[in-house]
Order: sequence, then structure tokens, then C-alpha cells
Amino acid sequence: MALPRSAAAVFLRTSCRTPQRLASSSQSPTRAISRPQFTARARQPTFTTIRSLTNSPPSESKLYDFQQIQKLSSSPSKEKVLIDVREPSEYTAGYIPTAINLPIKSQPDALFLPAEEFLDRFGFEKPQAEQEVVFYCKSGVRSQAAASLARQVGYKQVSEYRGSWMDWEKNGGQGAKP
Repeated sequence: MALPRSAAAVFLRTSCRTPQRLASSSQSPTRAISRPQFTARARQPTFTTIRSLTNSPPSESKLYDFQQIQKLSSSPSKEKVLIDVREPSEYTAGYIPTAINLPIKSQPDALFLPAEEFLDRFGFEKPQAEQEVVFYCKSGVRSQAAASLARQVGYKQVSEYRGSWMDWEKNGGQGAKP
């Protein structure tokens, strides 16, 4: 069904600017015609980034301190998994003993992968949903993002070592190397 003539006119008036008038009578009529300029603004696309995840409200994560992480690394258990979310180059420079590397910045989909694909990609078993996952990074930013992703996937026991690697080194924690 075609729009009534008056509705079409209203649409054109509100969505387009009128053509510019001739600057001088010597200007050709074809140069005076301007293209319509739309007044509506484009919406910004929405992306999920590490920064947007870390700007979210306070998390429901259990927070670990140096002594608790030291105890966890010296006596690991099957109920808790210590996860270093730094990039592989940072991990190989030194990591907290017993930690596994799951680089959240370059592999943000890691926790969303099926168990078989996870094993193929990373070379170790995907943490089970009933296990407690304890994340750390260099200063606590990426670990907070990883904790948020873990909660989205369905992990119920999500923890963070907010001091992360910087706190570990500052307190004299011994780093391991692969």
C-alpha cells in the first residue's frame, strides 16, 4: 500500500534537509542539487570486552589473599583449580605453582568450549562446573573478567586472587617456570 502524498511529504521534510539554494545565478542547476543528509544518528554497536566486564557491579566471587593462595599452591586439591589468565608469554616468565594457563584475552571463549575441544586446544581437562575455580592474572583486572565469564558459563564456585601475580611477587612467593 502506497503512502498518502502528505505522509510522504512529511517523511521527506523530517528525514532530509532541503537542497541548498543556488549560490549565484551563474551556477549550473546540477551543481546546486545536494544529496539528502539524514538527521538520525547511528547506534553504537555493543561489544563485550574485558573492560566492560570489569566495570560491572561488584562480583560475587570469593576473594583469596596471599596466604590462602600459598596454601592452595603448596597442597593442591581436586576440588579447587588455580587458573592463570595471563597470556602464554607472561605465564612462561613465571607462574604460581600448580596453576594452569587459560589466557582470557586471546581465548575469551575458552570456558564456553565443549570438554573435548577444550582438551584439544589447551592440553588439559576443562575444569568441572562443581569445582571451585580461582583466577589470577598480573594485577587483578583480567581475573575479574574471567570470573565474570565463568559465572556466565555456570560455574557456581568462582574465586579471585585480586592481588594476583604482582602481590605474589611482592610477598616473596616463589614462581614456577614450565
